[in-house]
Amino acid sequence: MTRERTDVVVVGAGPTGLLLAIELTLGGADVIVIERLAEPDQTIKAGAIGALAGEALERRGLGDAMNAVERSMADSMSRLMKGSGDANDLPFKKFGGHFSGIFLIDQTRQREPDRRLRGVNQQALESMLAERAHALGIEIRRGCELIDFEDSGDGVVAQTKDASGDATLHAAYLVGCDGGRSAVRKRAGFAFPGTEPTLTGHQAIVDLDHPDRLLPVGWRRTPVGMMAYGPIPGRVFLAEFDGPPADRSAPVTREEIETTLRRISGVDVRVTAVKTATRFTDNARQADSYRRGRVLLAGDAAHVHSPFGGQGLNLGLLDAVNLGWKLAAVVCDRMPDSLLDSYTEERHPIAARVLANTRAQVALMRPDVLTDALRDIVADLMSLDEGTRYFGEMISGVRIRYDLGSDHPSVGRLSGNFALGDGDAETTLFDQMEDGRAVLIDATDGAASAIAARWDIFVRCVPRRSGASLLIRPDACIAWAADDADTTGLDAALTRWFGPAMP
Repeated sequence: MTRERTDVVVVGAGPTGLLLAIELTLGGADVIVIERLAEPDQTIKAGAIGALAGEALERRGLGDAMNAVERSMADSMSRLMKGSGDANDLPFKKFGGHFSGIFLIDQTRQREPDRRLRGVNQQALESMLAERAHALGIEIRRGCELIDFEDSGDGVVAQTKDASGDATLHAAYLVGCDGGRSAVRKRAGFAFPGTEPTLTGHQAIVDLDHPDRLLPVGWRRTPVGMMAYGPIPGRVFLAEFDGPPADRSAPVTREEIETTLRRISGVDVRVTAVKTATRFTDNARQADSYRRGRVLLAGDAAHVHSPFGGQGLNLGLLDAVNLGWKLAAVVCDRMPDSLLDSYTEERHPIAARVLANTRAQVALMRPDVLTDALRDIVADLMSLDEGTRYFGEMISGVRIRYDLGSDHPSVGRLSGNFALGDGDAETTLFDQMEDGRAVLIDATDGAASAIAARWDIFVRCVPRRSGASLLIRPDACIAWAADDADTTGLDAALTRWFGPAMP
């Protein structure tokens, strides 16, 4: 048995675990990621990532990689759209998502239309995150299972097993990013209250004998349930509201997908092959806290809900960027352990709202005449300018605001990207954040920078000719703001988030 030490053990090498490991490493922490699967899971999952998650990746220099994936996805979608008679102009920049399968969220009418979802599927996302983790020298142990762990109060001892044998990892903290059935959550004793499942859903990529019979591409309600065909060739999404599956973990068969597809669609179509398939339901649960001692949760380990609206991946990635820099600061002795309390305080209410809106979406999908009437009213509301903005901001999360105790309307919000400087010095906010440092945007003619200079190891100061001065944490949360040259409160904000000033 080998014994090793590290600052943080991350359990799970999905998108949340990988991004958390990247954030921790940028913050100076030593990380080992363990993953029970020997290879990345290729089962069909999320087909896109939300605006805030895309921005988090762009801040870490993955913008070009996302653009390349989007171009490839657009080519694939174009072939199917052309076959359906739809326009070949695929509107990543216009598509604001949907609410309960009602596609009336107009991205062009949002308050910040450039803050949009990205056409990056989960497999491509995991690949680019794994590549970045490898470039940073992060150790990822695949085929390595967590057997048990113990939180001693001074650290965590984790027992693992892989093909080479047993190992013991000693760490300051352990984070469970191991999915909705999280072994970490269960073994640590987190409460996980919520609501029971009411539906059975399937998502798959299949070969069909007569795919044209499922056209046009898009979502539709039928007397039996809800279904979608496309936007990539062979992709079907199915939901029936007659209770949860008898055995959610059983292998998904071709016959099961075909029977369900024919029943919901009412179309004489045969599934000739299944390339990938998964089964889902709508149980909605959330851990009472995201931390118990030295054990923390992120992503689906902390909260589960139905996939409607495509919000789950966004939630998990934002958990990772919120927690990563804070946990790194604690394990590197720059900040007290109490900083970690802000993780649950900030992220728990956000997930609670997502659970609520996914429950509402399920209620709006049910195949009955009462729901028909309600959907018509919701669709009317979504067609209004304020309505499309309300639903767009709900699904994207761009109006998230953490309660940091400030009356300034910008403080607590997650900043989007914007240009800084001019001429040869032109740059953007996200360009300045690739290394994981906080940024002070100084429009006070140097007064704010003079204060922040005592934190220059952690905070990069960038001058700005006009506009507000902003202190932006590594997770893009605006921690302090001033609309004039007054620097009141900046010293306190710097101390709160980055510790005492350097001598």
